[in-house]
Amino acid sequence: MMKGCFVCKEGGRISYVYREEQAAEIKKLIELPDSVITEKNFRQYAAFLREVEVIFCTWDMVEFTKEEIQEYFPNLKVIFYAAASVQYFARPFLELGVRVLTCHHIMAVPVAQFTVASIIFGNKGSLLALRRYASAGYRAGNRLTSEVYPGTYRTKVGILGAGSIGGLVVQMLRDCNVEVMVYDPFLSEERKKALGIWQTYSLGEIFESCQTVSCHIANNPQTVGMLNYSLFSRMKDNACFLNTGRGAQVVEADLIRALKEKPMRTAILDVTDPEPVAPDSELLRMENVFLFPHIAGSSKQEVLMFSDFMIEQLKHYQQGEPFDQCEVTLPMLRTMA
Repeated sequence: MMKGCFVCKEGGRISYVYREEQAAEIKKLIELPDSVITEKNFRQYAAFLREVEVIFCTWDMVEFTKEEIQEYFPNLKVIFYAAASVQYFARPFLELGVRVLTCHHIMAVPVAQFTVASIIFGNKGSLLALRRYASAGYRAGNRLTSEVYPGTYRTKVGILGAGSIGGLVVQMLRDCNVEVMVYDPFLSEERKKALGIWQTYSLGEIFESCQTVSCHIANNPQTVGMLNYSLFSRMKDNACFLNTGRGAQVVEADLIRALKEKPMRTAILDVTDPEPVAPDSELLRMENVFLFPHIAGSSKQEVLMFSDFMIEQLKHYQQGEPFDQCEVTLPMLRTMA
C-alpha cells in the first residue's frame, strides 16, 4: 500500500482541517504512521518517511530545507496542501521535482463572498452609518447613505490583483451593476478574456476613480509597501479602501494619514501588518476604520471543503488521473499570494 503522512508544525491546525472523518478516509487509501510528523519528531520516523510518497498538510506546514527533503523524503512525489498560499514552504520541494497541490481556488470562495459584501457596505458607507447612528442618532447615520455615499449602482470599483480571489470577485460583481476597474500587470490576454476584462488600469487611475478599492495583490518582496500615501491621498473624499488580501502591501501610517485628512473616507481591513495590529495603533481608535480579525477566510465548517478536495485529488493520483487545476509550479510562485 502507498505510504503517506500528515505533516504539521508542533501545535498546528492539522486536526482542525483533517477531522476524524477525513483522516479515516485517508487511512483507507494509504498507510500512515501512528503520529503526525512535526519539526520535532521527523527524525524519529526517518525509516518510514524514506518510503513516503504523499504528504497531507495545511496551515502550519513544516518548512523543510532541500537537504532535509533529500535525506528524509527521497521517495516523495506529491504534497496535498489543504490551504491556499504555499509561498512559505513550497520552493524547495518544487525545485526537487515534488508536485505541490493547493486549495487556493476553493479558499477563494468565502474570501470573495466576504469581499463583495464589504464592497457593497463600503459603497453605501454602511459601517460608518452604523457608528454614527450609535453615537449621534438615527438622522446622522441615515444622512450618510442618503447624501454622502453613492451606493453600488453604476459605481466604479477597483480590484487590485485578479488572481484566484480577485478574479472571483470580478465575476461575482457582474450582477451588481458596477463598473469594475482592474490593476494586474501580470494578467494574460487569455485570463482577461475569461474574466470579461477588456482593459486594465494603473494604480493611480484606480485610486482616483473608484468608490471602493479592494486589495488582492500577491504577497512577495516586490509588493511590500507599494500602497502608500501617493495613492491613498488620491482617493475620493468618500472612498473606501478594502483589504482582504495581505497587510504588508499597505504603509499603515500613510493610510491613517489619508483617512484623517478626509474623515468620510473609510477603510475595511481584514488583514494588517503586523497582525494583529500594535496595541497603540490608531487603526483601533479611528471612527472610519473597520478592523476585522482576519475572518474573511473559511470558517469552521467551510475548512472541510479543503480536506475533502485533497482526498479527491489523492484518488485521482492513485488512479493515474489528472489533478483538478490545483497544481502549483515554480513560475506561479512569482505572482501567487
